[in-house]
Amino acid sequence: MKYVCRICGYIYDEEKMGKKFSELPDDWECPICGASKSQFEKVEPQEEKEASSSAATKTPSTKSGEENFNSPKNVTSKLEKKSDEVKLSVGQLAALCSNLARGCEKQYKDEAAQLFTRLAEYFTSVAPAVNDASVEKLSAMLESDAENYAHVRSVADENSDRGAARVCVWGEKVTRMLSTLVGRYLKEGEKMLADTQIWVCSVCGFTYIGDNPPELCPVCKVPSWKFDKIEGRAKK
Repeated sequence: MKYVCRICGYIYDEEKMGKKFSELPDDWECPICGASKSQFEKVEPQEEKEASSSAATKTPSTKSGEENFNSPKNVTSKLEKKSDEVKLSVGQLAALCSNLARGCEKQYKDEAAQLFTRLAEYFTSVAPAVNDASVEKLSAMLESDAENYAHVRSVADENSDRGAARVCVWGEKVTRMLSTLVGRYLKEGEKMLADTQIWVCSVCGFTYIGDNPPELCPVCKVPSWKFDKIEGRAKK
């Protein structure tokens, strides 16, 4: 039997490793990205895997996409969806503007990036304190977010939005990794962060705990120099 990491794609082959996956200790981690055992799933039969992969990546022709986008039916549908709009909190607006700023940076749109950064800083400065914040609550929210990506991805695929689909793929992997790290912190506490460093991929947000960043980001495959070291952690 084979098991694949849902974050980086590493495959644990029981036959080659000479040990069943279920016999690995509970604190065993993926040798590539550091994900926990809970982030692994059984590998499907090859035929089913190829079929599901093909279906997930299949997109209509450019002409078909243009016709759907410009059709009256599509426009009407977009107008009718106004009832689904939600009011974002100040904190959500701060996060949104921060992400838009980073996206503009990647597109070399420096002026737009600076404007979004200023907006993010403003919303952050006026965001109210979260009184019921806790690591336990954060863990539950991350687990919920990771599971919700499947629905969001299906909507992106239905609308042939490859950009949104990529965001969903990266977002789910990064969220699962954060969930793993928070889960470890709940078990190990501050000793988890002792004598080590925290690295965050500046492209996709993948977070890694270790003396040095991985040579390649397990999620988006950019080189190690794209990782930022998190400085200024509180010392205890």
